[in-house]
Amino acid sequence: MDFLSKYKVMGLAVAFILGVYLGTVVQALVSDLIMPAITLAMPGVEWDQYVVGPFRIGHFIGALITFIIVAFVIFVLVKLTKKWGIE
Repeated sequence: MDFLSKYKVMGLAVAFILGVYLGTVVQALVSDLIMPAITLAMPGVEWDQYVVGPFRIGHFIGALITFIIVAFVIFVLVKLTKKWGIE
């Protein structure tokens, strides 16, 4: 509420847009850099095509890794902004 009273709707719009694109950048980091490294570490295994019965386990694991990295990046950003005194 303090954020909205100080920066009004424009600040909220800017924060939303930056959040969306930060998520896109982190997802690109995971899919273009981290997951290919995992593929190199496990030669001959298509991790994203791994299926157990009707369940796409490999796709789920990739989405889970993406979520964990996004959550970590957001955690670090919040810690840094609190340390710098930005509220």
